[in-house]
Amino acid sequence: MDTKTQQILTEISTVTRDIEENYPELQKYLDETRSTLPEGGNTEAKLDQKELQDYLDGLKEMISKYKEEHQ
Repeated sequence: MDTKTQQILTEISTVTRDIEENYPELQKYLDETRSTLPEGGNTEAKLDQKELQDYLDGLKEMISKYKEEHQ
């Protein structure tokens, strides 16, 4: 796994933890938006960096919209 992909996965974990701790009402949307599972079997599985980045951006956007609506 390359460094950029690892950084994106780390940030996804951080944002997901933030949602779980600070916005528990948004947790129900995590499963609906998850597209981060690798394709293929365990030995040849690859993560699509663009899909990971899109997922991360979607998580951040969800938090941002929630904050706007609940200020």
